[in-house]
Amino acid sequence: MASGIMDVIANALNLITSAFDAPTGAIIFGVPIDGHLMFEALLVMVIVFQLTKKSHKPPKKPLTEKEIDELCDEWVPEPLTSDSTEETMIEPPTLESAAGPHVIVDGKDVVNFASANYLGLVGNKNVIDSCVGSLEKYGVGSCGPRTFYGTMDVHLDCEARIAKFIGMPDCALYSYGFCTIFSVIPAFSKKGDIIVADEGVHWAVQNGLDLSRSTVFYFKHNDMKSLEAIFEKITSRIKEPEKVRRYIVVEAIYQNSGQIAPLNEIVRLKEKHKFRIILDESHSFGVLGNSGRGLAEYCGVPNEKIDIITAGMGNALATDGGLCTGSVGVVNHQRLMSSAYLFTASLPPYLASAAIGALEYLEANPSVLTKLRANIAFLLKELSDVSGLATVSHPLSPIIFLKLKKSTGSNKTDMHLLDSITNQVLKEHSVLIVTTKRSSLDKCPLPLGLRLFVSASHSESDLVKAAASLKKVAAVAFS
Repeated sequence: MASGIMDVIANALNLITSAFDAPTGAIIFGVPIDGHLMFEALLVMVIVFQLTKKSHKPPKKPLTEKEIDELCDEWVPEPLTSDSTEETMIEPPTLESAAGPHVIVDGKDVVNFASANYLGLVGNKNVIDSCVGSLEKYGVGSCGPRTFYGTMDVHLDCEARIAKFIGMPDCALYSYGFCTIFSVIPAFSKKGDIIVADEGVHWAVQNGLDLSRSTVFYFKHNDMKSLEAIFEKITSRIKEPEKVRRYIVVEAIYQNSGQIAPLNEIVRLKEKHKFRIILDESHSFGVLGNSGRGLAEYCGVPNEKIDIITAGMGNALATDGGLCTGSVGVVNHQRLMSSAYLFTASLPPYLASAAIGALEYLEANPSVLTKLRANIAFLLKELSDVSGLATVSHPLSPIIFLKLKKSTGSNKTDMHLLDSITNQVLKEHSVLIVTTKRSSLDKCPLPLGLRLFVSASHSESDLVKAAASLKKVAAVAFS
């Protein structure tokens, strides 16, 4: 049977071949036309027909006004958003006072471990006085971006103070801390460039990576062997390395784990493989190092080995806005290329004054760092034996992160369990702690958990109460 089919196919091919190879397909106006030319002319006619014919036939009879109205009434547009579920309806507690070590929630005094007030500067008199003087001089807002009559002398003073404090040549202020990192990344890295990032970076960093349109590789969280393997893979494949910009993006203290990046090893690898570092210090600026200058001071790494440093000022400095430091060339480039710097009204002057006041307080009172570290160590010790939860954060991190010792196997169920713990701790013991809420856009694969933000202004009784409350609730939840 198979041989019969093959014979039929062979005969058909011979027939087609003989038709095309015929000496004359037709004679038009006395000119002989061969088979190939006839076939090509026919093909052109088919293409022209397909290109010129209408995509649809109009109705033979136009619709009446009544029919049009009926169609309009029946039409239902696609929803702009998906239906809300219990998981997406987030209703965090509303604070009725300043976000200090104690806050008022629903009329009750609550111990606050949900605010990143690391140095306890919320409500600090020196900071408030600097804001009041700035409000009287400049008013509230700047009403213009930095590049169009939005730069005031207090902005330049703040940038100079921060650059000097960190030990970098120059600094640029941003209006909003969250926007700083995801505007800085695409200002320097473009399509065709390469970025290697820790898989544990928070969503603002992830957004910056997406906006850059660069080729992004993720290495395992704080795993230097994984980082080196990716470096070697990339460098072995680049044909013209001098034409490809390469960056590594890490956080000093990771918001999603409370762990600290091993900067010494990262610098060694970046110099070996010719990468540049973008370091986000939102949770380490004003915290790490002998004087609070950040991860480079803590690790003993010279500042010139760090290409770009960003940070939000809404944590340790208890103000708002963001900063980016680096060389003069790096800072000048983002003044021309960073969208959040160019197209947003500049930082309100009183917030820049607050940042200056906070820096002055830190420089004059370095003991506040000693108090913060003592509080972190004390609370870590108290939380060492919480049922069902394990501490994974670094001993110097002001973000104490507790993850489930045993996951339920579902992020949804894990989050429900963690939420029930935080709700009970708040309602029954008046202690405010938070879970690691993540949106559906967040790509971070790290485990969910509880976070306690430690402040230098917490008293020992605050720390004891937080630990005892969490232990009681967890013991029941995991019994």
